[in-house]
Amino acid sequence: MQTEFQRAITNSSIGLWWKRCYLLYLSNLFLVTGYIALLFYALIWEAGLIVSLPTKRIGFYNICLWNEEAEELDCLLFKDLEKMGINKVALVLSRICVYATPVLCLYVATTILQALCLKDKDGWKLACTLLAVCALSLPAGLSLFLFQTERWVQISELGEGFAALAGAHALLLLHMIIIGIYLAQLKDALPPGQFFPVKSIP
Repeated sequence: MQTEFQRAITNSSIGLWWKRCYLLYLSNLFLVTGYIALLFYALIWEAGLIVSLPTKRIGFYNICLWNEEAEELDCLLFKDLEKMGINKVALVLSRICVYATPVLCLYVATTILQALCLKDKDGWKLACTLLAVCALSLPAGLSLFLFQTERWVQISELGEGFAALAGAHALLLLHMIIIGIYLAQLKDALPPGQFFPVKSIP
């Protein structure tokens, strides 16, 4: 009787562990897919445009303002930006910070995949560190760009590209928090090739 009771407890513990494993897999999959898709939508599909209106198009590589005389959009060249009060160095830095984020996120995805397959605790730590870098670089680059173009950008004019970047940043923060909580609960390191930890996660 006692043996059957112990087996029941063991089976229920293993079942709970499997459920947590599936939840961990699914949450990481959805979050990684979510913010990578949003970043590529904003920076590739929308061409990095923060404001996209018939009379104004402002993005990391396109600053087009309405020319009242010609009655058409007039796009500024890179050499003309300083004349309009835009710091070229700040603009380049904003581009680097923002466009480096999806590249780092792809590396995060491969690191998490390796950590899930090999149960490598160091892989989770690396992924969390990279997510922290992404969570800092994206808003830093976006804020720097908006600071340089604030005279032409109104809050009500911010378009889908900005919303996608904001959503990606929220998912990055959420993913970093989830991994941080997982690492805090995981007290025993998992050696490569071992599926179950030495002690179950409390």
